[in-house]
Amino acid sequence: MIVADKKREQIIDGAIKRFSHFGIGKTTMNDIAEDLSVSKPSLYYYFPDKKSLIVGVIERVFTEYFDLLKKKYNPDAPLEAVLFQTIDIRNTFFMKYFMLRISEGIPDIFSDGAMKKKLTSLKHSEKTFYAQIFARAQEKGEIKHENMQHVAELYLESLLGLTNMCIMELGKDLLPDKKTVNKMTLKQKDLSTIFAKGLKC
Repeated sequence: MIVADKKREQIIDGAIKRFSHFGIGKTTMNDIAEDLSVSKPSLYYYFPDKKSLIVGVIERVFTEYFDLLKKKYNPDAPLEAVLFQTIDIRNTFFMKYFMLRISEGIPDIFSDGAMKKKLTSLKHSEKTFYAQIFARAQEKGEIKHENMQHVAELYLESLLGLTNMCIMELGKDLLPDKKTVNKMTLKQKDLSTIFAKGLKC
């Protein structure tokens, strides 16, 4: 079982490298098999098709991101400091995995039932975690609101909106540089300050 898990992770590693360099649309399962020197039957044993491999990549990136979020979270820190730290973590991953461009090359990826279910589950996990952050801030008397799930959803969608604006400004084929990401980070932190202050009723 451990050997099988290790093989699966090696395939995901290879897929991340290939997707980042050549793009998902231009990468075939044969390419990944050749890169890793594994047989196609072996590759298809772990991932029956390209979409299942993309799901594996998404799960890996999200798990890595989510584990770091939880590890770094200090429930006793002020809300603004907690949000700033989560932004720094988010944007580190944004830079690290930007070239994956998951949604490009496969236009129907998010209309696939299994894919949509998986992404919805991951998104829900993140929203629940942020709801706990806001609930903890309320326990400490920093903020006040009746529905922390709703607050978390609004906050995350606002961050995503600023990220998408950054990507649009860059253009399709450009990699975000440090200056661009710093500018986006400052906007997200400004938003977080306004958001936190707005909840101090």
